[in-house]
Amino acid sequence: MKLFVPGRICLFGEHSDWAGHYRRINANVEKGYTIIAGTNQGIHAEVRPHPSKLVLWSTTDEGVRKGPLEIPMERAALLAEAEKGGFFSYAAGVAYQVLTHYHVRGLEIDNCMTDLPIKKGLSSSAAICVLVARAFNRIYDLKMTVRGEMEYAYLGEITTPSRCGRMDQGCAYGNKPIEMVYDGERTDVRELSVPEDLYFVIADLCASKDTMEILQKLNQCYPFAENDLQKNVQEYLGPINKDINARARKMLEEGDAAGLGALMTEAQAAFDRHLIPACPSQLTAPVLHDVLRHEALAPYVHGGKGVGSQGDGSAQFVAKDEESQQKVVEILEKDFGMPCLKLVIGSTQKVRKAVIPAAGFGTRLFPASKAMKKELFPIIDSDGRAKPVILAIIEEAIQSGIEEVCLIVQKDDQALFEEFFCVPPRPENLNKLSEESRKYLQYILDLGHKVSFVTQDTQDGFGHAVYCAKDWVGNEPFLLMLGDHLYESNSDLPCAEQVLRVYEKTRESVVGLRVTPADKIHLYGVVAGVWKEDESILSITEFLEKPTLEDAKKRLLVDGVDEGHYLAIFGQYVLTPDIFAYLEESISHNLREKGEFQLTTCLERLRQEEGCSGYVVDGKRFDVGVPDGYRQTVMEFRKQ
Repeated sequence: MKLFVPGRICLFGEHSDWAGHYRRINANVEKGYTIIAGTNQGIHAEVRPHPSKLVLWSTTDEGVRKGPLEIPMERAALLAEAEKGGFFSYAAGVAYQVLTHYHVRGLEIDNCMTDLPIKKGLSSSAAICVLVARAFNRIYDLKMTVRGEMEYAYLGEITTPSRCGRMDQGCAYGNKPIEMVYDGERTDVRELSVPEDLYFVIADLCASKDTMEILQKLNQCYPFAENDLQKNVQEYLGPINKDINARARKMLEEGDAAGLGALMTEAQAAFDRHLIPACPSQLTAPVLHDVLRHEALAPYVHGGKGVGSQGDGSAQFVAKDEESQQKVVEILEKDFGMPCLKLVIGSTQKVRKAVIPAAGFGTRLFPASKAMKKELFPIIDSDGRAKPVILAIIEEAIQSGIEEVCLIVQKDDQALFEEFFCVPPRPENLNKLSEESRKYLQYILDLGHKVSFVTQDTQDGFGHAVYCAKDWVGNEPFLLMLGDHLYESNSDLPCAEQVLRVYEKTRESVVGLRVTPADKIHLYGVVAGVWKEDESILSITEFLEKPTLEDAKKRLLVDGVDEGHYLAIFGQYVLTPDIFAYLEESISHNLREKGEFQLTTCLERLRQEEGCSGYVVDGKRFDVGVPDGYRQTVMEFRKQ
C-alpha cells in the first residue's frame, strides 16, 4: 500500500495550541484557536505487514537509501527506540502506542521519498507519526477515523523527546483547511471549505531560530500572568487570537484572498507588539521582517506573516493569483536566495456529473420487465403527471445542481431511452397533446441534451455497471443514483442535494444512509462508524454487503441508532474517481461475489485508502425494482 501524508502550515493561531492546554489549570485562560492546512509536499512511503518486527527504510534528499532499522514488535524495545530521539524514534513511538491498545503484528515502512522541508515549521515529524498511525490502521483495518489517526500520532510523538503541540498532527486531515480548538485536554476539529482556489507561498528564510527557547520563554507566561509582559502574551494568544481566527474562518469560507492577506499582516503586527518582548532574541526575527517588507513583493501579494513558532524560520504570503504566486517565488529566490514552496488551498471541486445504472433485466418484475424496461415503468408525480421512473430520477439530479447525466444501458435498449429523451412524437400524435403537455415535451427534449448513454455489454453486477462509466466520468467526483429507486425528501432540499452538500463539506466520498430495521438489512449494504463532532456526519469504519444479523450485531452497531436498527445504504452516493481503480482491480482479477462484481467491496477499499463519510438522508426511498415496492411507489410517491 502506498501512503502520502503532507506537512502542515499554520495559517493563523501559532502557539495557541499549547496555551489553550493551560485551561486545565487556569479556567480564565482563553481557548486556543488555529487554522491550518496541509502542504503540497510531504512524506511518501510504501507499507506492508511484517510478521514480527517494525522495519524502517528511509531515502534522503540526495537519494541515499538508509536502513533497514529493525525493531521487534515488543513494547519495551519500541519504547527504548522512541526515547532515543531522531527520525526513527517517531515511528517507534507510534508503534509503541498502537501495540499498547491493539492486537497487531509488525509493519515494514519504506519511506521512499520525502519532499517536505525538514525543521522549517511544517511539521515533518508529525507527518511521519501520522503516516505510521495510518499504516497500522489501514494494513490491520483498525477502524480508526482520521481523528483517531491524529490522536495516536500525537501520543506517539510525545513518547519521544519531542514535545510538540496538538496542532502539528492536524496534517492527518490532508490538504483541506481545518480549524482546531484547544480546551485543556480536549481538541475539537472543524473542516473548512473554500469556494475559490487560494494561492500561498511558503519561503524558507535560510536563517536560524531556537524553537525551544521561544517555547520556554512563552510558557513562563502561563498558567497565571504575574506582570504586564505575561498579560500581553496571554492577551494575544487568547482573546486577540480568537478574534483573528474567527475572521479568518469567515474569509476562507468566502474565498476572500485579499482579506486573508490583510489579516495576516495585522496578525503579525499584533504578534510583534505582544510577544517579541517575551523572547526578543528569537522573535525580533530581522530576516522575517526584511522579507515581509520587501517592496518588490507588494504588487503580487495581499499580505503575509511568519510561520509556526515564528522567528527566522519561514514566512508565508497570500498571492493575488496563480501568476502572482510564481512571481513571488521568483523574487524571493532571486533577491534572497530563499527556496520556496507553493501551496494551493483548493476549492471543493463541484460535482457536475451523475451516473445512473439502468441496464438490469428486472428479474423480480418479470414478466412485466419483458414488455417494458423497469426504469420506464410509469409513476404519478405530485402534479398528477404520469412519467417514467427514470425521468423522475434525472429530474432530482438536475434539481440538485447536476449538469450532465450518464445512463448505463444495454446496447439493445439504448434506442428506447434515446427515443424518449431525444425524439418528439409523430406529428399526428403531437397535435393531440394539450398546450401544457407540448411545453412539457419541450422540457423533456431540452433535458435530453444533458443525457449521455454508455452501454454495459454484459450484466456483471452493480460494480461493473458503475465501472462502465469510467471514461465518461473522467477525473471528477460524481453523483451515483440507482435507476430503479425514487427519493422523497422531508425538507426543501432534494435527497441528492443533501448528499452533495455533505461532500462539499468533507471533500471525501459520501454515502447516503437510512436507519433500517434488523429484519431488512440482509437486502442492503450496511455500514458501521463513529459520528464526527457535529453528530450529523458519520465517519464510516466498515462496509458489509447484505450482512447476516449475527454479523451485524458483532460489527455494525452505531451509537445513537435505536436498538434493533442499523444504517443501510440509501442508494445515493458521491464518489471520487479513485473508485474506478478499485473496480478495475476487482474486474481484472475476476473478484466476484455471488457471480457479480460488487460496488460495496470497492467502497470498503476506498474507505481504507481515503476515508468515507456517511449521512443519514432526511427523506425516504421507493424501490421500484420489486413488485411490492413498485405498488407502494404508485400509491405514495404522488403525495410528495
